Amino acid sequence: MADSLKDKRVLLGVSGSIAAFKAVALSSDLVKAGAVVDVVMTPNATRFVAPLSFEAIVHRPVLTDLFEPSARSIAHVSLGTEANAFVVAPATADCIAGLALGLAHDALLATALTCRAPLLLAPAMETLMFEHPATQSNLETLRRRGAVVLEPTSGHLASGRVGRGRMAEPTEIVEALRSVLGRSADLAGRRVVVTAGGTQEPIDPVRHISNRSSGKMGYALASAARDRGAHVILVTAPVAISAPHGVDVRKVTTALEMKAAVESAVEGADVLIMAAAVSDYRVEASSLHKIKRTGDDLVLRLVPNPDIVAGINREALVKVGFAAETDDLLANAQEKLTRKRLDLIVANDVSTPDSGFGSDTNRVVIVDRASTQELPLLPKREVADRILDRVVKLMRDRDRSVPVGANASP
Repeated sequence: MADSLKDKRVLLGVSGSIAAFKAVALSSDLVKAGAVVDVVMTPNATRFVAPLSFEAIVHRPVLTDLFEPSARSIAHVSLGTEANAFVVAPATADCIAGLALGLAHDALLATALTCRAPLLLAPAMETLMFEHPATQSNLETLRRRGAVVLEPTSGHLASGRVGRGRMAEPTEIVEALRSVLGRSADLAGRRVVVTAGGTQEPIDPVRHISNRSSGKMGYALASAARDRGAHVILVTAPVAISAPHGVDVRKVTTALEMKAAVESAVEGADVLIMAAAVSDYRVEASSLHKIKRTGDDLVLRLVPNPDIVAGINREALVKVGFAAETDDLLANAQEKLTRKRLDLIVANDVSTPDSGFGSDTNRVVIVDRASTQELPLLPKREVADRILDRVVKLMRDRDRSVPVGANASP
């Protein structure tokens, strides 16, 4: 599946905040993702960033004045009606108020009144302004109309104070926009559970048994499923990756914690993708206190952890497993496919440097009960979409196989 931003018409509204410089970086990220970007600025925004900064990146004229000559007939109308999404970043208190009240005294607000595409707001302002009841009421009004609001973060502000009011980073805004545009994609209305990371089994309060999993594949799958319209629950062991926007993240540490979290999450789910590297064994009795070095051998008794995915038996659930192997890749994958009663298993040789733990790429073989599909070396996000392509096909095949009225009440 192609990037959800490719060839999409994104309207970027920029209002008068010092954070306007971030909007330049945002426009660049959108263009790199394949979007066609039109920029509309308030007069105050041009006092922070020149329109030429955007024009040099998006290669399209910037609208700043409702009355300036334009090659477009009534530019604010054509921009609004052609857009697939309207992003306002930064959104100041004044701009938010104007959007909530339906004002049209500048090019940005007038364009907003003509636009019926999804609205994504990234507020940026002084903490006291953001927290003021008027601003919060205006934001709530916009949320009720369907707008998505990316909450500002805390940090140093232009006033010199420290508080909440910093605009979300461009990468976060792009991620949120992908989520917004994916609402009607091929996983819309589906519930997908993804696991990620390597579980940790405590030895004592300062030591644990774990593995080299980075969580990158699981997080790529969670983001990809979200961008295709799914409601995603991500059950994650400890990782050094930021949580994807718009995903229900449930943090666990041990295999037993992951088992309980997955069993809860799959209630009502359509898909379970077990991308986590779950510890096969745990210490039978971990110490409550740090084990001191004595010079003698330390013997730990390990007991097996339960096989999480094999223990879940819901006929309507599409189950996808992973097999990280160092030898006999296909034989081991096919054995796990059968033993764990999976619909798909994704196998990769983790002994190779470009598809092992921690890499940004992967070379996998997707195995089902009738075939194998070997993929070339790809970025993990593209691998995630290839896996989800197969998941979508499986669900469609199952939907077609259910007789009409099979779920009807007697």
